[in-house]
Amino acid sequence: MYKRILIPVDGSELSLTALHKGVAFAKEIGAQVHVLTVIEPFHVFSVETEQLAQTRAEYEGHAVGHAEKLLSAAAEAASKAGVAAETSLVQADHPYEAIIETAAKAGCDLIAMASHGRRGLAAVVLGSQTVKVLTHSTTPVLVYR
Repeated sequence: MYKRILIPVDGSELSLTALHKGVAFAKEIGAQVHVLTVIEPFHVFSVETEQLAQTRAEYEGHAVGHAEKLLSAAAEAASKAGVAAETSLVQADHPYEAIIETAAKAGCDLIAMASHGRRGLAAVVLGSQTVKVLTHSTTPVLVYR
């Protein structure tokens, strides 16, 4: 069975539901969890260097602070459930790539994540990190809807 489960979280209700379900599943099967949050890099559209430096610093400070709170809460939830947990924060332009790479680097044999369950044109237009992980990952993916 699975020994190490990667659970990506972004702070949405869906990802937090997947976190709790993933931790419960890990407890049932005696697995560890690795909780991941991906921060997308700051992208610049202004030419004012003074504005850019401050804006970048504010964005990065807020993004890292938010991610650290998410990861801390995730580690606490795992601990309360009696599940060993590690956390990591990664910065990447494409979160699905960071999820797949982290699963490989951390030795995870399952990725458990949420999906909005969009279908048809909405799924195509809006895209989905979950669909991209499913499409590109060689690691099995458990999807919570």
